[in-house]
Amino acid sequence: MGKFMYEGAVRADFEDRVLAHLQIVIGNKLRRGEPFYFQWKDDVSTGGGRTSVWLHPRASIVFKFHGGRPPALNRSWLEALMTMANSPTGLYVVPEPAEDALTADPFG
Repeated sequence: MGKFMYEGAVRADFEDRVLAHLQIVIGNKLRRGEPFYFQWKDDVSTGGGRTSVWLHPRASIVFKFHGGRPPALNRSWLEALMTMANSPTGLYVVPEPAEDALTADPFG
């Protein structure tokens, strides 16, 4: 289980595979200077509810992965997540669509 950390105060747990896809989408949006909302449902163990943060190019964001190897990426899922990030409601995790996983370097 990886962690998404925002501004040193907000933390959320995501599976490494989900977190890798979020990192690509968030990085692409911020590289273009496009601020947006990112929201998720909080685990019941932390009180439940929903958290929404405003992501912007100067935000302090950390993606902490549990595993040592980057997971394979699914281009269809990246596109679906980017569509959400570009919507008025902002980015939230949608179910992974079927596609052959890509093995290309996610940072290249």
